[in-house]
Amino acid sequence: MLGCNSAPDQFGKLDIKKWRGDRGGCNGVRDKLLPDFKAEIQHLKGKSANEIGDLLGRPDINQIADRNQKFYIYFLEKGPQCDQAGAKSNSRSVAIRMSAIGLATEVTFQNGIP
Repeated sequence: MLGCNSAPDQFGKLDIKKWRGDRGGCNGVRDKLLPDFKAEIQHLKGKSANEIGDLLGRPDINQIADRNQKFYIYFLEKGPQCDQAGAKSNSRSVAIRMSAIGLATEVTFQNGIP
C-alpha cells in the first residue's frame, strides 16, 4: 500500500494501472486501452500537469513548445522508442498540450511527436 497519495487504478472507463504499466506503448497494452482513453479525454482537460502525471504516469516524452507550453507525449504502440530511449519514432502517440499555467488544454493523436 502506498498511502493516501497513491494514484487510482481507474479513471472513468480507463484502467490507468494498465496504462501506466505500458511505458512507451511497448507491450501493446495502451493500444487496446485506446477506446477507454478516448472516452475520458474531456475529463483530462483542465487537470494540472501533476494530476496528469499522477494519472497516466511519467510521459514518454516531455516536449517544450512555444509560449511556455509543453506536451506530454505517450506512445500507443511498439516502435524504435522501445529499443532505444529517446530514439526518433513515428509510432502512434497521444499528446496532451499543457498551457503556460500548467493545465491540460488539448489532446491530439498523431504519428510520432506533434
